[in-house]
Amino acid sequence: MKYGIVIFPTKEVQDEANSYRKRYDPHYALIPPHITLKAPFEADQQLLEELIIELKHIANDTKPFIININKVSTFAPITNTIYFKIETRPELIDLFEKMHSGKFQKNQEYAFVPHITIAQSLSHDEYSDVYNSLRMKKIQIEDKIDRFQLMYQLNNGSWTVYETFVFGKEFV
Repeated sequence: MKYGIVIFPTKEVQDEANSYRKRYDPHYALIPPHITLKAPFEADQQLLEELIIELKHIANDTKPFIININKVSTFAPITNTIYFKIETRPELIDLFEKMHSGKFQKNQEYAFVPHITIAQSLSHDEYSDVYNSLRMKKIQIEDKIDRFQLMYQLNNGSWTVYETFVFGKEFV
């Protein structure tokens, strides 16, 4: 089965991201707006149980923190993906690194760029139009992060929460 680890921002941030995603992101219906900490990976039941124990330890060792979203950016020319850029925080880097060491698969394809995707798989013309209008938008969002989620992929390609890990509150 395929799993992934994400942070879901608050409803207000998700609503803002979804105001673009419903028009510009074909994955809109597959998963809510999120910050990816661990890209999809395969795990059997035994490995999953070991990873859940690790995730509880990671959550217990993490204190809630604030993220700041202050602009729209892009991964072009690699892909025509547009996203809300999240200021890099030591806590985010620490979570990412912990989920790519120890028992976790080292399946990191790209450098970690904290973000929330708002548009992807756009044609070049559509990408240019959307990005040029969004990059002028003044964005100043602060959000409190106090948990992350282990997700799994269903047969229809959508993702659902397997377990939520609250910072400082997990029993191992």
